[in-house]
Amino acid sequence: MSEPDHLRLGIDLGGTKIEGIALDAHGRDLLRRRVPTPRGDYQGTVAAVAGLVASMEGELGRRGSVGVGIPGAVSPATGRIKNANSTWLIGRAFDRDLAAALGRPVRLANDANCFALSEAVDGAAAGAGVVFGVILGTGVGGGIAIGGRPLVGRNAIAGEWGHNPLPWPRDAERPGPPCYCGKRGCIETFLSGPGLTRDYAAAGGAEVPPEEIAARAEAGDPEALAALERYEDRLARGLAQVINLLDPDAIVLGGGLSNLARLYDSLRRRLPAYVFSDRVDTRLSAPRHGDSSGVRGAARLWAEDEIAAAVGGPGAPRP
Repeated sequence: MSEPDHLRLGIDLGGTKIEGIALDAHGRDLLRRRVPTPRGDYQGTVAAVAGLVASMEGELGRRGSVGVGIPGAVSPATGRIKNANSTWLIGRAFDRDLAAALGRPVRLANDANCFALSEAVDGAAAGAGVVFGVILGTGVGGGIAIGGRPLVGRNAIAGEWGHNPLPWPRDAERPGPPCYCGKRGCIETFLSGPGLTRDYAAAGGAEVPPEEIAARAEAGDPEALAALERYEDRLARGLAQVINLLDPDAIVLGGGLSNLARLYDSLRRRLPAYVFSDRVDTRLSAPRHGDSSGVRGAARLWAEDEIAAAVGGPGAPRP
């Protein structure tokens, strides 16, 4: 897999779109394509991913390795998908079905793990030994890369901070909104895009997307500004819990909400109040590769051994 002209294909399976990328052995982009996700249709999803791979390989004139980032994980107990907010994948042997459709093995990893891997290798956290990658989008995910490899964990849930309770909750935050996982008050219900929209609307604003809330705050809307300040304080509490437990060298924010420029300075000011330390030296960054970071990490799943050697650490077990 290390020959100079080796083709690495990455697939990011999202809730509304499937993105594909082709990288050469040096990590250079060769081709990017997107197709709609057949929501609720498992067989259609397998066919769409296989079709995208075939189309890209046909365009490039050669076959490559295939890595796939999914919004869930492969259960070590059953070999089937669990914890996926694309719920039609749950309980399915997606890696085996996709391998059969493609006629070759594939590697699957959680999409947040792919994001963390990408940013740890040649992104905003390049050179950092321990990286926590955050997804702030329609859901809230997290991935951990150690020594240039994603940490999967014994239960395949390493980094899943979004389904822990919001730390140090205020009275008004208890018991918290219901979560699709069956519990209430999960970090995801507060820090996802829909969570911010709900919070702003509940405080007297309109039901508008986060970018509109940010624009209204910039224009002086007091409810929008208050909603962003609540969001930033909750995000600081959530990340402080991660730092207290994992103490990563770097945290990279991804997902649509990572585009809110004000988050970074606000978090740097707020984190010291919650982190159990005399100072907070954790590097906090926006993603170098933006929305394409996860798909780039998926393409690199077949190159983990080379990456770990370059980064200089044994890392964690391969997914």
